[in-house]
Amino acid sequence: MKPTSAEHQPHVPASSTPREITAKAVVLGIVLAAILAGANAYLGLKVGLTVSASIPAAVISMAVLRMLRGSTVVENNIVQTAASAGESLAAGVIFTLPALVLLGYWDGFPFLPVATIALCGGVLGVLFTVPLRRALIVEKPLRFPEGVATAEVLKAGERGGRSAVHITVAGLAGALLKFLQSGLGLVSSTVTGSVKAGGVVIGLGSELGVALLGVGYIVGLNIAFLVFLGGGLAWFAGIPLYMAFADPAQLHSIVGDATGYDAAEAVWDEKIRYLGVGAMAVGGVWALLSVVRPMIASIRSSVAAVRAQRGGGAADVPRTERDIPANWLLYGTLAMAVPVLLVFLFVVDRSRLEVGGGLFAATIAFGVLFALVAGFLFSSVSGYMTGLVGSSNNPVSGVTVLTLLASSLLLLVILGVQIDFAGDEAKATIAASTAVLISGVVSCAAAIAGDNLHDLKTGHLLGATPFKQQVMLVVGVVVSALCIAPILSVLYAAYGMGNSFPRPGMDPSESLQAPQAALMSSIAQGVFGGGLPWGMICGGGVLAVALIVADRLLERRGAAFRTPVLAVAVGLYLPLELSVPIFVGGVIAYLVARRKRGSESGGGPGLLFASGLITGEALVGIVLAIPFAIAQSADVFAISPAALGMSEASFSVLTDVLGVAAFVFFVLWLYRTARKAE
Repeated sequence: MKPTSAEHQPHVPASSTPREITAKAVVLGIVLAAILAGANAYLGLKVGLTVSASIPAAVISMAVLRMLRGSTVVENNIVQTAASAGESLAAGVIFTLPALVLLGYWDGFPFLPVATIALCGGVLGVLFTVPLRRALIVEKPLRFPEGVATAEVLKAGERGGRSAVHITVAGLAGALLKFLQSGLGLVSSTVTGSVKAGGVVIGLGSELGVALLGVGYIVGLNIAFLVFLGGGLAWFAGIPLYMAFADPAQLHSIVGDATGYDAAEAVWDEKIRYLGVGAMAVGGVWALLSVVRPMIASIRSSVAAVRAQRGGGAADVPRTERDIPANWLLYGTLAMAVPVLLVFLFVVDRSRLEVGGGLFAATIAFGVLFALVAGFLFSSVSGYMTGLVGSSNNPVSGVTVLTLLASSLLLLVILGVQIDFAGDEAKATIAASTAVLISGVVSCAAAIAGDNLHDLKTGHLLGATPFKQQVMLVVGVVVSALCIAPILSVLYAAYGMGNSFPRPGMDPSESLQAPQAALMSSIAQGVFGGGLPWGMICGGGVLAVALIVADRLLERRGAAFRTPVLAVAVGLYLPLELSVPIFVGGVIAYLVARRKRGSESGGGPGLLFASGLITGEALVGIVLAIPFAIAQSADVFAISPAALGMSEASFSVLTDVLGVAAFVFFVLWLYRTARKAE
C-alpha cells in the first residue's frame, strides 16, 4: 500500500480511534441535509445554478456541536458529509424530474416515483465513486478546492462560533427581504425594460433577490462573468440579430402581439436559448473525452489496490483507508436496479404507447441498462472534473443534456419501428418522459459523485474513516430523497414552474423558471415530436468549440482566467435578469480579493455571509409556499395599493424603487462584510 506522504499526513492519526458517527452528529446531519436539500431545490428551480453547501454546513455543525459539550473534528466532518449530500441530490432531481410536469405527463410530483429515482440515483452515485477514491485522492491528488477549503475550516474549529454569526445575520436579512418581496409585495423582486431600434428589441433587466448575489460571490468573477457573457450573447446579440433577419411572418408567429421585453423574451424562449443546448451537449462530450484516459488508469489502480488489500488481509488496512467493501458495490448496484426497473414499469404507460409486450420490455430494459451504464460513466466524469475545477462547477447540466439527447435518439430508433411520433403528440410525450426518467437517474448519480469525492478529500486531509463517510453520504441521500418530493409539490402548487401552472390565474412573474428542466422537456419533446431548432443547437455547438479552444490556449499560458464552456451555456439558457446579480456578486468577490491581495479563504466572512443570503431567501420561499399552496394564491399576505391609498402605477414605481434600493444596500453590505478579516 502506498504510504501517505509527509505533506499530506492526516490531521487525526490513522492509529487513533476518534468519535465520528455519534447520535448527535447523525441527527444534526439529517436535519441539515433536509434543510439544504430544500434550499438548493428552490435555488436551482429559480436560477438553474446550485452551490456547494459543505462550508456552511461545517460552520453550523461546529457552532451547534460546541453547545452540546464539544465534538471532534471528524465528527463535524460527518455532519457536513451528510448535509452536503442533501444539496447535491436536490440538484440532480430539479434539473430533470420537473420536466415531466412541463411535458404535461405528470400534474404534480408523486412521492414514490420521485423519491425512488432520487434515492437510487444518489446511492449509485456514492457506490460508483468508491473505487475511484484511492486513485483520485490518494495516489493522484487532484485540487478538489471545496474539499480542501472545508478541511481548513474544520481545522480552524475555534472560529466556528463567530463565523456562524455571519450565516445567521445574513440569513435573517435575506429572509426578511424575500418576505417583503414575495409575501407582502411591498418590494419588487425584478426590474425589466427594453430598448427598441427599428424592428429590433434589446431586453434589459435584473433580478433583485439576494440569493443570486450570493451565488455570484461564491462562484467568483471568472464563472460569474462567463454566465453573464452567455446572457449577453443571447440577449444583446442573438435576439436582435434574429429579429433583424428572420422572416416577418415567422417572427410574428413567435412574438404575436407582445412588445418590448416580452417580445425579446418570446424570441429567446422559442429560438435563442437552444444555443445553450448545443453548447451544453458539446461541453458534455468534451468533459467525457477529457477524462477517458485518466479514468481508465484510475479504475485500474483502484482494482489493483482492492486486490492487494484482499491479499494482505483487512487487518492490514489502516482506518483511514477503509472503504465500503468491494462486494457491496456489486450487490448495491443490482439492488438499486430493481426499484429503478419498477418505476419505469409503472410510470411509462404501455397502453398509451400502444406497443407490443416484447417491444415494451425491450424499451424498459434499455432504459434501466442505459441509466446504469451512463450513471457509472458520468459519475466518473463528474468526480474527476470536480476534482479539477470544484464541486460548484460540477458539469451535471452538460452530462444530463448529453444523456437526454443520447437516450432520446436511441429510444427513437427502438420505438420508431412501430410508432410515428411526428403524427402522435401523446406518444411523443410518453417517449420523451421515458428519456427524462433515464436522465433523472444519471443526473442524481453524477451530482452525488462530485460531492462524494469532495467530502472524501476533506476526510482524507482530516484523518476520517472513508467507510463511515460513505455510510453517512447514503444517509444524507435517503433523507433528501424522502424530502424532495413534498418540497417540489409545495413549490409547484405555490408558484408554478416554467410555463406550467397547477391552476389558472397564477402570476407568471412568480413562477420558478426551472431552466434545466424546461430545456430537458423541450429537447425530449423536440426529438420525438419534431420542431427542434437544430440550426441554433449547431450554432451553440460551434460556440462551445471556440470556447474550448480558447480555454486550452489560456491553460497553456498559465492564465488565471479560464473559459469553461458550461458556464457560458448556463448563461445562454437563463433569462437575462438572472445573470445580472450573479455577475454583480462575482465583481464583489474580485474587488474583495484584490483589496486583500489574494483570494479569500474558504471560511472567510464573505463566503459565509453569501451562503446565509442564499439559505435565508430559499427557506422563506419554501415556507411561504405552504400557505400559498393551501390558499391556492400567492396573494395571501400581499398588501394592495388601495390599502396604502395609492394607484396601481404609483405603487409599481414605489416597489421598483424599494427593490433597487434594497439590492444596492445588500451589495454594499456584502462588500463591507467580505472585507473584514476573520
